[in-house]
Amino acid sequence: MPTYEAVARFWADYRRLRPEQRAAFLRARTLFVGGLAEGALHPSLRVKGFKLRPGAFELSWTPDGRALFTYGSPLPGHGTDPHVIWLRVGTHDIFRV
Repeated sequence: MPTYEAVARFWADYRRLRPEQRAAFLRARTLFVGGLAEGALHPSLRVKGFKLRPGAFELSWTPDGRALFTYGSPLPGHGTDPHVIWLRVGTHDIFRV
């Protein structure tokens, strides 16, 4: 099963989300993690490389729902399961920094 962690900036972004935005992200995160475990992402999710930060990826689930993440080294005891490091979450505004 994929593992994850989040940086402090992600949590600051997350706290600023409205309740419905948080719920939408949590639903998207569940689909994303499930897709990583199964080897195929849910069709409602879009993942692509983030050009301004090599090695980072953008996850989008609604017209203005975005998250940035990278992959870290698998955690001990989890084999080769992906380890996701969440960097930012919110709207398109997260790309302006």
